[in-house]
Amino acid sequence: MMEGRLQSQEDEITLLKSSLADALRRLRLHDQLIPLLKQQIIAGGWPTIRPQLYSFNIIVPEQYCAALLFSFTTFSKQTDSHQKHPNPEPSICQSIKMFIRGRPITMYVPSNIQNYEDLRMEPPVEKLELDWVYGYRGRDCRANLYLLSSGEAVYFIACVVVLYHINNRTQRHYRKHTDCVRCLTIHPDKVRVASGQTAGVDKDGKPLQPYVHIWDSSTLITLQQIGLGTFERGVGSVAFSFADAGAFLCVIDDSNEHMLSVWDCAKGTKHTEVKSTNEAVFAVEFNPSDSTNIITCGKSHIYFWTLSAGSLTKKQGIFGKYKKPKFIQCFVFSLTGDVLTGDSEGNILTWGKSPGDVKTLGKGAKETFQIMRQTRAHDGSVFTLCMLQGGALLSGGGKDRKIIRWSADLAPERECEVKDVCVRAYVNGEEVLVGTTRNAILRGTFSDGFVAIVQGHVDEMWGLATHPSQDVFLTCGHDRQVCVWNTEEHKLDWCTTLEEYGLCADFCPNGAVVSVGLSTGRWLVLDLQTKEVISDYTDGNEQLSVMRYSPDGSFLAVGSHDNFIYVYNVTESGRRYSRYGKCNGHSSFITHLDWSKDGKYIMSNSGDYEILYWDVAGGCKLLRNRYESKDREWASYTCVLGFHVMGVWLEGSDGTDINALCRSHSERLVAVADDFCKVHLFQYPCPKPKAPNHSYEGHGSHVTNVRFTHCDSHLLSMGGKDTCILQWEVKRAGTGDGGDRLHSASFTRNWLALVYQYKRYKVSQGGFGFHRILFSNMMKFGFYRYWPHMMKWKR
Repeated sequence: MMEGRLQSQEDEITLLKSSLADALRRLRLHDQLIPLLKQQIIAGGWPTIRPQLYSFNIIVPEQYCAALLFSFTTFSKQTDSHQKHPNPEPSICQSIKMFIRGRPITMYVPSNIQNYEDLRMEPPVEKLELDWVYGYRGRDCRANLYLLSSGEAVYFIACVVVLYHINNRTQRHYRKHTDCVRCLTIHPDKVRVASGQTAGVDKDGKPLQPYVHIWDSSTLITLQQIGLGTFERGVGSVAFSFADAGAFLCVIDDSNEHMLSVWDCAKGTKHTEVKSTNEAVFAVEFNPSDSTNIITCGKSHIYFWTLSAGSLTKKQGIFGKYKKPKFIQCFVFSLTGDVLTGDSEGNILTWGKSPGDVKTLGKGAKETFQIMRQTRAHDGSVFTLCMLQGGALLSGGGKDRKIIRWSADLAPERECEVKDVCVRAYVNGEEVLVGTTRNAILRGTFSDGFVAIVQGHVDEMWGLATHPSQDVFLTCGHDRQVCVWNTEEHKLDWCTTLEEYGLCADFCPNGAVVSVGLSTGRWLVLDLQTKEVISDYTDGNEQLSVMRYSPDGSFLAVGSHDNFIYVYNVTESGRRYSRYGKCNGHSSFITHLDWSKDGKYIMSNSGDYEILYWDVAGGCKLLRNRYESKDREWASYTCVLGFHVMGVWLEGSDGTDINALCRSHSERLVAVADDFCKVHLFQYPCPKPKAPNHSYEGHGSHVTNVRFTHCDSHLLSMGGKDTCILQWEVKRAGTGDGGDRLHSASFTRNWLALVYQYKRYKVSQGGFGFHRILFSNMMKFGFYRYWPHMMKWKR
């Protein structure tokens, strides 16, 4: 106890010493700051206060001295304003703070907002509707491409099951899944579909339960929800029974034991369940002629299951004298009842029943499943097998990238080479649909060859840019692909492969060239017509995170992870670049930046949540007083931190929850891409916390970027790991009484703000120029929608 008390006293002495040193430091500062304070007060014009102030020996602590000096300065400015105008504006130094990870970020309120507290936020009248899905998940999934009786190909990517009518080139979407879809199968009636998903987590990190949906492909109505609360981690494989017209559904989950369960489709109840194996399972199917027989295959195994009296028993396939492959990738049933498997050794194995070996095992020996024949098929793995009419077989190879047609007795008949590894083949008459590991779907025949009808990226994507005047957008990512897409025709226009992966891009305002920032500090300029690289530059040796042209195209700003913004002069219609300057002042990597409408200033965000402003015209100088930029207008708004977009942040956000943000060209909407697989739509501006919004699901990974098309008709969003690009149609507000009621509140606020600006202008300029103010603000506030209201207000 004595030692404890002694230590406590020593701590108190140390604290007192520190306080004394701080007091002495403040006294020294007092001698320096008081004369400056007196000068400021004299300049402010307070004659009645000066004698009282001089008659006392005032000692002002450091922090209060600075605050007092600022308040006197503000009061002086307000007094001058009051002398000029009988009805002065509210305080010109209004500011608010938002906190990210405990760090305060000061936001200065623009002059046109007179009372921040009275602002009311509303969700936007516009809404999003999913228009098109670009991509296909083939890189890590099998048996996920089928053809429905409607003529639609059904496949999945991210959280969306796509029904693509190949001839009509239209899409429909099943969107009831809450996380990435992993498996798919169709009912024998070719109308009903079963799809299973992964578990996933919610925004708080809590696990979500995986399940299987059985739904009607003609109406997109969910018929059954199978296994909610039963499966672990996710659903890996599903299969309908065939012999009994699809009465049962077999499901294998992604738990350690890969639980195999059989479900009654009509009742939605579990029929039986059993542990499968600790090894990976790739496929499951019912025997088409006997629903009591089920086969599963995967890593180093093939199991033959028998369903009897509500229980499942298995027999393992015996390889015997044949080499045991590392993986059995796929299997099909032949017309003779045999089972054909494709493995990682490139072989097609024919399996059949063998009677029990009575001589060796005795009288009670049971039948076994053994290899009857081995056929060398491909160089590398056999990824897919597909039975054709008449007993012929189609196989897809891995390393050799071949599709081979085999006769019923496994003699090769025809072969065709495709550009990528085939993981799924589906035959419709003479036509073949092929899914590949490069996330593409090919369509064709052996005689005419194959063309891609669905294409996509194969790795994480970050770079997204929309053309300034055409229905075109560009994407780039870790797969080193730069892709240019057409939003009107829903197709890939062209694609090129780079030496390094791209992370950001922006179109030149003239639309002729596009700049792409790479992972090594290099950036390229591509010609949209010739697809050639016309310029190649390097800034630093760290990855680039943002490229942005000035509104007139005379400058290009390049934001890097080395904390600098490099500014270039642009000449010859975007074909020649020369270093203009470098913005040096951020203490962390650059994340986002935007140009002012006059092309003279830049606003930028960094990884440590800084908001900085730069005078480019003045030599890329940092503007120390951020207050001066509160009324500046910005040509684009993609910075995630700023007064006008404060409301997009949720309470308790850690600063990385929002990956990207984009304001519409009409300056009425803000789209947000977050870390929780969602796209949000807010009204613009939205400066108040907890701003209401519309939220949309579809991505199965963090959404990395969003951009509006040049006419705001569509919004594009892309996921990171899900390699999915979603094209959303922006549904405009309806006309009539309903639309008028929705707009009335926001109209009133904006109209009153406009009238207030008119009064200010009338006082200062004698009442001239009201119409100039009116029309300059019509586009800003969206008043072209309110013209009937304005006529009523005028009367």
